Amino acid sequence: MKLKIGIIGSGTPRLPEKVKRLAFRTGKAIAEHNCILVNGACTGVPYESSKGAKKADGFVVGISPAKDMDEHLKHYKFPQDKFDVLIFSGFGFKGRNVLNVSSADCIIMICGSTGTLNEFSIAYDEGRVIGVLLGSGGISDQVREIIRLCNKETGATMIYEKDPYILVKKVILATRKRGNNFARRTD
Repeated sequence: MKLKIGIIGSGTPRLPEKVKRLAFRTGKAIAEHNCILVNGACTGVPYESSKGAKKADGFVVGISPAKDMDEHLKHYKFPQDKFDVLIFSGFGFKGRNVLNVSSADCIIMICGSTGTLNEFSIAYDEGRVIGVLLGSGGISDQVREIIRLCNKETGATMIYEKDPYILVKKVILATRKRGNNFARRTD
């Protein structure tokens, strides 16, 4: 079975060009490594990473907060053109975040703010392999301090890298080394 790599990051459509390029390159690298891209089916980092994956003939699964295509397009005003599969959670953003993270074997974090922090905390608490694209701004550049402040060992494997292609490769290797198993918290 193909590895599913989740991208979490800023959903704003007004991303800086640098972040757009980084997200695109990350999505492309995921496809070039024959992995499936999973993301939150929204604008910003998820959409840019989807464009990169599709450029490399990759397969993209979007987990939407909407209950159906009509709500996805009209209420949320989210794109649908760069996804092979859209899963409509109907749970809004917070519920979608849980499904988004749990649908992936590992996570890569790019930029982000509150929603990304929520997704990160789910992945971290579950002990996932988490790649952080350094230099992308937002929560991603602050995550070491967040982990320090939490002072909680979860079994998560943290990988920090500035180059999207190298980050994807390191995340894949770490996930395969763990056998796609992650430490599920029981407390």
